[in-house]
Amino acid sequence: MKRDPFDDDARDSRRKLLAALAASAAGAMVGGVRAVAAPSALPVPAPSEPRRKWGLVIDLDRCARCAGCVVACQQENNVAPAGPKAAARTRPIHWMDFLPPAPGSVLATPIPCMHCEDPPCVKVCPVGATYQSPEGITAQIWERCIGCRYCMVACPYSRRYFNWSEPHWPGDSSSLNPDVAPRPRGVVEKCTLCHHRIRTAVERARVDEEPLTDEALRRLPACAQSCPTQAITFGDLADPESEVAHLAASPRAMRLLPEAGTRPKVIYLRETK
Repeated sequence: MKRDPFDDDARDSRRKLLAALAASAAGAMVGGVRAVAAPSALPVPAPSEPRRKWGLVIDLDRCARCAGCVVACQQENNVAPAGPKAAARTRPIHWMDFLPPAPGSVLATPIPCMHCEDPPCVKVCPVGATYQSPEGITAQIWERCIGCRYCMVACPYSRRYFNWSEPHWPGDSSSLNPDVAPRPRGVVEKCTLCHHRIRTAVERARVDEEPLTDEALRRLPACAQSCPTQAITFGDLADPESEVAHLAASPRAMRLLPEAGTRPKVIYLRETK
């Protein structure tokens, strides 16, 4: 007997089928949007690997305030000098900078991006240009940034800079680091904890089938590598045996603006002298 295509059972079956197809298509679209909104520029650990949490500890007793970290960061990450005219109009771009001395202190404080556990900048970006990597780095996609500067307003540490002009380097630009893309005019830029160096180290260890040792990580970012007093230590905060985790557990350890609730992964050791 031929089924009437207009009876109730047939209509219900068609509705269920169409609803299932629509749900499947919507899920695929949402998945695609998510993939575009939060791409990972850093290697994601394999299922068998522990999830890392990159962090930085700065010992204020050891810091000589020589600004070597500022210069090394600028050179490593192709941060163009502002020049006297641009510097007179706006603040120069420094991914690593120094805060003025706190009340009761005569020493300045080195400050990169805090790479917060709960970054406000990620929440306000309307296009997913800033995002948090699976390993905890607050990263930035320069090409996606629309220059709205919401992230600059949201950051309680003022660690983001708007690029008002095309980057220009005096003389020959062949000295630029080929591993870091220069930023175009009209985008926000910031410290990435030298994610290109992290990516290289992780991939090399994976290819060589060797563990990525804590010793190889401690001076990995340009700021840590250039510090003459070894005041800056980098590593995996999720590894309780790492040097950075031991330092972060020190009684001297502190975070900037704890009342903001952002839980920075850049940790300071208080001055004792």
